[in-house]
Amino acid sequence: MAENVLNVLGRRITDGELPAGAVFTVAQIEEEFGAARSVVREAIGVLGSIGMVEPRRRVGVIVTAQDRWDPYDPHLIRWLLGGSQRSAHLEALMELRLAVEPLAARLAADRATPDERADLLRHAEVLHQLGERGQGNTQGYLEADIAFHSTLLRASGNPFLAGLATPVAEVLRGRTELGLTPGRPAAGTLEDHVATARAIASHDATTASSRSTAHLETVRREVSTDGTTDAEAGD
Repeated sequence: MAENVLNVLGRRITDGELPAGAVFTVAQIEEEFGAARSVVREAIGVLGSIGMVEPRRRVGVIVTAQDRWDPYDPHLIRWLLGGSQRSAHLEALMELRLAVEPLAARLAADRATPDERADLLRHAEVLHQLGERGQGNTQGYLEADIAFHSTLLRASGNPFLAGLATPVAEVLRGRTELGLTPGRPAAGTLEDHVATARAIASHDATTASSRSTAHLETVRREVSTDGTTDAEAGD
């Protein structure tokens, strides 16, 4: 029940149904959902931790401006990707990935542990095999994709880059759940995964960065040119 209340309120806020400055009360939400006060307070507590609402005594719960929201929160990313401005948010998230993942690849070529290098190669090979079989929209592909990019960010040895693993995973997961990931990834996507992993394994920082950039540019172009979906973008 708490998760249901949270998701409904979160989507209302991100879609603008509850704009910045709007006020609602715990009692109103209790009545609408037939939920216990503790359940409603739990949902509002999560929204507050994201920065989306601010409870005020004798006033109610006030919706805050978007510049106060935590853009890396997994709940928020999920709501934004499921909303009417999905394409704009996908493009913004791709700009973030393009800014940080090639740097992570460059650093990983110097800093990754032997296990991380081996894991990247293994995940890239799984992605290649599944993608070649037209299974890019399967759970197995999604798990390998999340594992690849999470390992890449952690292998950078930079805790701030590693901290982006969760929001990046939520983007990949959200796109799959929304049916935006194609069965057969865009040309070059699978090869760039493998080439990036191999470059990191061989300590080639320049190639690792350039192949990561090439991969993400492919995805970004697809997201930018399609106003409704990115179903040809790969990952």
